[in-house]
Formats: sequence, structure tokens, C-alpha cells
Amino acid sequence: MATVRSLTSYPIKECAGVAEERVAVTVTGLPGDRLFAVVAPDGETAWQGETPRLATIRGRVLDDGAKLSLSAPGAGEFRLAVAVDGPVLPVDVDKWPGAGVDQGDEVADWLSGALGRPVRLVREPDRASRLRDSTALLIISLSSLDGLNERIAARGAEPVPMTRFRPNIVVDGWPEPHTEDRVARMTIGGTEIGFGELAIRCAVTLVDQAAGVRAGPEPLRTLADYRREPDGVSFGLKAAVLTPGKIAVGDEVTVTEWR
Repeated sequence: MATVRSLTSYPIKECAGVAEERVAVTVTGLPGDRLFAVVAPDGETAWQGETPRLATIRGRVLDDGAKLSLSAPGAGEFRLAVAVDGPVLPVDVDKWPGAGVDQGDEVADWLSGALGRPVRLVREPDRASRLRDSTALLIISLSSLDGLNERIAARGAEPVPMTRFRPNIVVDGWPEPHTEDRVARMTIGGTEIGFGELAIRCAVTLVDQAAGVRAGPEPLRTLADYRREPDGVSFGLKAAVLTPGKIAVGDEVTVTEWR
């Protein structure tokens, strides 16, 4: 029987994840997932490929979204009252409507100091109005990671942890690696999930998520041996939420239709 091994949300794009035990999933994914983003002064999204220290920034949404707690090694903790509306910046953030609600100078200064570069923090405006997202959830099975690490070990390199791939849902109990690739529809708890696309992986997978430093060339070097796609190398399933519902760690994962 396949079950949910872990649930992780990422309140701030490119930053550290937060483990969850039970969540109410919507058509945009886990609640609060990637609700905030760190952007450069020109509005471009900051990403770990250029700024690996983003991985060490931990954000946690508090008081039903009214507050955000931030922490980083050597920088302490910063708390802010979340601005849901107010000054809007033009930003280039995937899936956002070309704009983000600026969260103010104080948190911008704190983040800039923690990252060693000028940045600002923005919030997605009016997420509730966003249409169904065909790539709302990233799902990876433990067997896929085990298969990859066997190949990495065979070439004398160190295995990589699941955190390198930043999944929302990790599935335990599928015996064959990359079973998630073949899933057309599945149910977890009261949630129905459908295939969106294979997850094409980038240089973020080369970043040690605990230390916030680049530690390549694995896993991309080994993935290139056996997971090549026309637009890169794939690892994991990006999926749509067809029927919103609740998901908890330990829930059974039932495939209702195969691709």
C-alpha cells in the first residue's frame, strides 16, 4: 500500500520548506505554498541557482496568514504583519499576475542583510482568484530517490537527500522508481489529483538545502544519464488538484487511472 510519507509547503519561493502533518489542499496547492517571493530591485525572482543562501531562509505563516516569521542562520528572527494589499511592485514571478504586494523596507533590509544582496519581499495578490493550476503540487516517490541514489553511488559519488528536489508530497510504498510518471489520476485522503507534467529539474537541485551552498554536480550529472527529456532532465510529477480536500501524513495513495 502506498502512503504519504511527508508533506512540505514552501511559504517563500526558493526558501526553506515547512513540514506539515495535515493540510487542506486547494486548486492552487498546499495552503500558503509559495505565497511570498524574494525579488531583486528590478522585480526578477531571486533563485537558488544564483543565490544558494535562499535555502537557509525559513518562513512560517502565522495567525491565519496575518503574520510571517522569518529566520536565517546568523541573522536571528524577524516578524512582520503581512500586507495583503498596499504598494504593488511589478515582478516576474512564475504564476503570478505580473505584480506583488511589497512587504516593506524593514523586512527588505533584513533579507538583504541575510542574503548579502539587495532584495525585497513580495506577496502574491489575491491568490483566491487564481484559476486551477495544472502544476500545483510536486510529487516524488521514495523509490525514485532510491533508484537515483543507487546510480549515484555506483559512480562513487555521495547520495542526495529528498530535500534537493523540494517536493510537496513524498509517497512511500511504490516499489518501482518513477511510478509517479505513469499516474493519470489518484486520490489521497479526500483529494483527487491529476497528472500535469513531468518536473524538469534545474540547478536548484545542486544546492545543499541545509547549508545554502552549491554542492554539485549531483544529481543532475546522473539524471542526465537516464532521465533526459526534450527540455532537460526530469524527476518527479507536477500535478493538478482536481478535487480539493484534506491530506495527512500516513494517508493512503490510491491510483484510479494510469497514463
